[in-house]
Amino acid sequence: MPDRVLRIGYVPLIDAAPLLVAEARGMFRRFGVRVTLSQEAAWAAVRDRVAHGLLDGAHMLAPLPIALACGLGGVQASLSVGAGIGRNGNTLTLSPELADESGLSPDGAPLSAGAFATAVRLRVAAGRPPVRLAAVFPFSSHHYLLRHWLASGGLDPDRDLRLTVVPPPRSVQALAQGEIDGFCAGEPWGSHAAALGVGRVALTGGDIWPDHPEKVLAFRPGLRTEQAVGVTAAVIAAARWLDDPTNREDAVRLMRDRVFPGMQPETIRMPLAGQTPTQAGIRALPAPMRFREATLARPEAAAWWLSQMRRWGHVPTTCTDAEALAAYDDATWRAAAALLGEAEPDTISHPEEKAA
Repeated sequence: MPDRVLRIGYVPLIDAAPLLVAEARGMFRRFGVRVTLSQEAAWAAVRDRVAHGLLDGAHMLAPLPIALACGLGGVQASLSVGAGIGRNGNTLTLSPELADESGLSPDGAPLSAGAFATAVRLRVAAGRPPVRLAAVFPFSSHHYLLRHWLASGGLDPDRDLRLTVVPPPRSVQALAQGEIDGFCAGEPWGSHAAALGVGRVALTGGDIWPDHPEKVLAFRPGLRTEQAVGVTAAVIAAARWLDDPTNREDAVRLMRDRVFPGMQPETIRMPLAGQTPTQAGIRALPAPMRFREATLARPEAAAWWLSQMRRWGHVPTTCTDAEALAAYDDATWRAAAALLGEAEPDTISHPEEKAA
């Protein structure tokens, strides 16, 4: 009897592209797995559906397998990570008013944490409501990069402003309607806000931690090893394809047709080309979104997310590092990479090391 069709979830973001490409170009079939993709509206839905076996795997926030291992948010599951999906690719996008108050340069130079902290304090001193910033999920790369950046400017993220959660597809609407003053989300939502004139990109996740791991391909408990290896191999092959500039326009068309039908092609193209919009034009990013070098999800990189989760008191001391990072076993990636002759990517350093 043939294997049943695997159901793999994703959230509408540019860095879901490896899954869309693997499906569209027959890469799953090439590696002996049958897959149907399921678009999910929010990360909470992805977490719950993978944890309870309603999805066989998903495009997932890198800290989320850690949160599930420790039972954070009342949901516990032991996932396995097959691959990383993307480096960089997040933006902190502010309302035009807050961008101006913070002194954001028209050329898109990254906003300093100190300048932003001054603007936050001036708002409070003037008797105005505190700044409200949204991240996409409590246990997300966005949330911990944002907290790290705010703290580097001298702000206490839990006291000096309000942090909230808005799912990525709702972030632009929430900013336009004045529900929040800014958001940190994966592309294309920051570029989309800028294109609509309701936001300005203040900096990217790569400005905080260059080449940071972003999403992972994670599998539900109990998925057969050969199925996980097949899906992972297809994602590695898709990552190769995406990082070839000659395929960029095909990727833009695919993502627009399948995920962002009402969005301008240029808004989708810019993140794939390593660019972000500014008032003065376009900024070429020193740490652009990339896929192939991200496919090995390293435990030492995941350990930085865990360190931030501990820093802010989000992980109980009863959850050991070994338990928290158990999902980050590279055996599936290595088996899949062997099928393709894929070389091990370079290691990456942590934000503190980059700053030094």
